[in-house]
Amino acid sequence: MAVFGFLKKAFSKTSEVIHEVAPKKRSSVPKEDFEDILLEADVNYDLVERLLEGLPESITKVQAFNSLISVFQYRAEWIEPGSYKPFVEMIVGVNGAGKTTTIAKLARHYQTEGRSVMLGAGDTFRAAAIEQLSRWAAKLEIPIVSTKQGHDPSAVVYDTIQSADAKGIDNVIIDTAGRLHTQSNLSEELKKMARVADKALKAAPHRKLLILDGTQGSSAINQAKAFDDIIGIDGIIITKLDGTAKGGAVLSIADELQMPIYYMGTGETPDDLVRFKANDYINIILDEIFL
Repeated sequence: MAVFGFLKKAFSKTSEVIHEVAPKKRSSVPKEDFEDILLEADVNYDLVERLLEGLPESITKVQAFNSLISVFQYRAEWIEPGSYKPFVEMIVGVNGAGKTTTIAKLARHYQTEGRSVMLGAGDTFRAAAIEQLSRWAAKLEIPIVSTKQGHDPSAVVYDTIQSADAKGIDNVIIDTAGRLHTQSNLSEELKKMARVADKALKAAPHRKLLILDGTQGSSAINQAKAFDDIIGIDGIIITKLDGTAKGGAVLSIADELQMPIYYMGTGETPDDLVRFKANDYINIILDEIFL
């Protein structure tokens, strides 16, 4: 399935909501209807008002596209894997956002590109997290560095990077505890893990990715801001979009955070991860509204 097809699948529930507001596709849509559609899809109210500003009372598809795409016109540093070897990524996010599964998907994505991968089970807070990641590593046939529950996660970070460097591995993906951003001791642990990564390999972690649960809609924004304050987030992966009608929240997330959205999770299998493309995302929404 092409990227567009995967994204379309991910936004199927959002499409259903759009059809409830606008059952028939039209060549132009009244401004009021377009506003209702955006709000129903969980686009932040203030952003909706800004997007509608300057648009005529009857909106065409081209006018709608130009308005929505403007949200993504911010300057953000886009970090590509491959600038370092090993390229070290630290994955953060709250429990339940789909962090471990997303790590497996990312590892699978790199495998399909012909890159070697090593995992670091840095969530030593929960034994279940270590077990789950170890199962994914076995399934994908990739090495993993892990320890027992309660052990120092920074030691896992150091050992993983050192091992990957010695073995000539291309990509290192390190899991972290699904900490609530209000727990200051866990925040300090996260900062320490980042410092230790830099000791193990200069400038590591090279990319810090935040996993956001798409079903949380706009409320995920506060989580993201808190994590960014702790260690500085380089980009976002949005998960579980196939299970929510809140697909419009992607606009709110992009507008508020001004960070690259790298990927989207579109299902449960390791292959259900697609590169986010703003043009495709907007066209999927507008194709449900306009002829």
